[in-house]
Amino acid sequence: MDRNKRQEFAIVDIETTGGNAKSSRITEIAIVIHDGNKVLQRWETLVNPGKEIPTSIFALTGIDNEMVKDAPFFEEVAEQVYELLKDRIFVAHNVNFDYSFVRFQLHESGFEWSTIKLCTVRYARKIKPGLLSYSLGRLCDYLDIPLENRHRAGGDADATAILFAYLRALDTGQVFQEMIKHKSVDQRFPPHLNPIEFEQLPEEIGVYYFHDKTGKIIYVGKAVNIKKRVLSHFTGNNIQAQRQHFLKDIHHISYERCGTELMSLLLECAEIKKFWPKYNRALKRYEPKFSLFSYEDQNGYLHLAIGKTNKLHDCIQFFQREYDAIQLLQSFIRKGEIDAQFCQFGSASLTVKSTKDSLLPDRDLHNTRIERCVEEWLNQQSSFVLIDKGRHEEEKSCIVIENGRFYGMGYIDQYCQSGGFEDIRAQVEKYRSNYYMEELVRQCAEKYPNKIHFLSKERMSFVAAEPDMLYEKIKSNSLFSIV
Repeated sequence: MDRNKRQEFAIVDIETTGGNAKSSRITEIAIVIHDGNKVLQRWETLVNPGKEIPTSIFALTGIDNEMVKDAPFFEEVAEQVYELLKDRIFVAHNVNFDYSFVRFQLHESGFEWSTIKLCTVRYARKIKPGLLSYSLGRLCDYLDIPLENRHRAGGDADATAILFAYLRALDTGQVFQEMIKHKSVDQRFPPHLNPIEFEQLPEEIGVYYFHDKTGKIIYVGKAVNIKKRVLSHFTGNNIQAQRQHFLKDIHHISYERCGTELMSLLLECAEIKKFWPKYNRALKRYEPKFSLFSYEDQNGYLHLAIGKTNKLHDCIQFFQREYDAIQLLQSFIRKGEIDAQFCQFGSASLTVKSTKDSLLPDRDLHNTRIERCVEEWLNQQSSFVLIDKGRHEEEKSCIVIENGRFYGMGYIDQYCQSGGFEDIRAQVEKYRSNYYMEELVRQCAEKYPNKIHFLSKERMSFVAAEPDMLYEKIKSNSLFSIV
């Protein structure tokens, strides 16, 4: 850093055509050079964005297309902006927004620039904790700071400069020095997140939750190291609109410890299915394509049908391939003597001869055959628990599979003596089963057969399954509800 500029600050405010640097452009920029006590230099200009200014932006800032039509394009002032910012600490209210725009448009103009940042939102939270709002307008009201030309670059930059000097004068505990360290988390944190919440995160396996200002969960993630994984969300300089909105929406973090990575994966999936957070994408798409359903028609006859998986309806079985569903349904027809006219095979064009000569079979007998066939097939699926490490030495994690379907999971005492299947099932939390969760357990069972303990309706003891027996069950698909 240039000695003449040491501990000098470039206090910046910009107006733009939209909310993210990649698809929007700067329409106005103001830079106030400050030494921490007083203003040394001031510069501002309108900027021609080279695109239409939306009506909503005009309503907020008062800047319209007519005002900027003769203004310079950013590349025409880029060198001047670069020289004003070079070797100075970049200060702004909600700094990541301004920084991302300026850095991106300097890059487009041929100037590679990065520097230490300081956010006056975060600085104010540390120096003046407990305020209802940390918006620039509200802070100026609370602290009697004059704010003229609100939502214009010059007016907001001038107010931010006064706010910055005010906070510096109150800073008696080296808060500023900690915030500008290169490795300080304040260089990366979302502006509305209290750093105390981050510091309290454990470096353990578990699930973490991001909440918006109302407390609503907006993102759920799993981690081998919760603290490290959460911090990774705030690193980098991604200027995509989704990331910018994501960081801006984060106000709080909470977490749940988990005994194993499998438990964290299962909990993450269950929580996403429960809350459907706005910023989770991947697991929302991880669903089987087909299912085998049972339903009753208006005349009281049960039907078996193959169709697209619907998360709102329970099903007999999940399938990734329609072919596998057809194979199971055909086996039901053969073994259960089910009348094929009450079976739908999805998109497949199959002609299956009815097993009865009459147009309509006896309803009670027909329904009994379907119910018995489904029940017998489900009962062929094994019930077992997967026992593994807990969150501490005095407990074990426990995952319960009942008749091949994921029933639930939880934590049991290390020295638990179970009285039977109902007893162990009562000690875990029940979850709605889905294909992804069953796949996770299946893969773990194949890899670690010694963690599997088969269950019966009688007394259960935690004796691991023989690997050869487990392999045969997996191979024959009788361990899980996956055909």
